[in-house]
Amino acid sequence: MTTEQELQSLFNTLDRDQDGKISINELFLSPGLSAVISSETNTNSPQELLVQYDSDEDGSITFEELKKAVEKASNLT
Repeated sequence: MTTEQELQSLFNTLDRDQDGKISINELFLSPGLSAVISSETNTNSPQELLVQYDSDEDGSITFEELKKAVEKASNLT
């Protein structure tokens, strides 16, 4: 389980270009952090995360989309 502050810190670390979104490429550039995201969202891969939670279908995950995924997995404290 993670707090919203920890999730924001993880998101900021993954968002290498600081555009407010995590792209599939950014997820693959940090495999260890991607594994944390997968475990917190109960997904098996970055692709699955995008398919399930990229609500605006822009090919990336915003903090709000990530937060919803973690909340849905009941891992946000």
